[in-house]
Amino acid sequence: MKTYAQFLAEHFSSKIRKLPIDTALGCPHGGRCTYCLNAAFSPDAGKAARPIAEQLERGKRFFAGKYQSCRYLAYFQSYTSTNAPTSALMEMFGEAMADKDVAGVAVSTRPDSVPDELLAAVKSLPKPVFFEIGAESSHDATLRRVNRGHTWADTADTVARIAAAGIPVGIHLINGLPGEDEAMMLESAMKANALPIDSIKFHHLQILRGTPLGQAFLRGEELDVIHFTPESYAALCRRITDVVRRDIAIERFVAEAPRHLLLSPKWGIKPCDFNLMLTLPTAD
Repeated sequence: MKTYAQFLAEHFSSKIRKLPIDTALGCPHGGRCTYCLNAAFSPDAGKAARPIAEQLERGKRFFAGKYQSCRYLAYFQSYTSTNAPTSALMEMFGEAMADKDVAGVAVSTRPDSVPDELLAAVKSLPKPVFFEIGAESSHDATLRRVNRGHTWADTADTVARIAAAGIPVGIHLINGLPGEDEAMMLESAMKANALPIDSIKFHHLQILRGTPLGQAFLRGEELDVIHFTPESYAALCRRITDVVRRDIAIERFVAEAPRHLLLSPKWGIKPCDFNLMLTLPTAD
């Protein structure tokens, strides 16, 4: 298994950490995905975005006490980080790159929000840009069910265009979406192998307060989801590592929503502790 740290080491000589940036750009799909709540990973969602330089300084102060020496990827994370004209995005990326401690920019976005004009523009920037595309599943029936608003073909096309432009690209997949069994989740991982990706990020489905899925959960409706335990999910993740192409870096397998927003699953373990579980043998 290739780690994301190994992937970053291929591009940078120093230790790299991501600093999340919230630009309050919103989502072209209107945030209508049934599981999505931006506040789960962007605490300031819904507020006016702070200046990028200010956000970077706050992030650097946070990491200063943890790491002796490192540089940063400015991680444009919240909502759809390319939901703006290319000229405005270039200004934002340029502002982040002006920070001497920023080694590059990572951009999280949807497969239907990456125009060729943007790809041409980012190649002219003085520091590298990495794209992360929210694919979520390779199964179009699942994508329709969660009201994702794009298809797997859209993901494949966008990834191919980014790779053809010589820009590093990864995808995100969610394990445990409604209607999917483990075989379908493994199939998504295997279909990812056919894409020219450099990295892949998984996380388990989290049912969040304030989402359509969360509302259905509170009403006691049957959600048609697998109720993973940490142990059963770790077993799935081990199977995924066996099928993912060895040159693809796996960034993570879990996410951690704020406790006041999380309805299920309430595992009560940190992502770092879960990663330790992955080294344990599967109990048969």
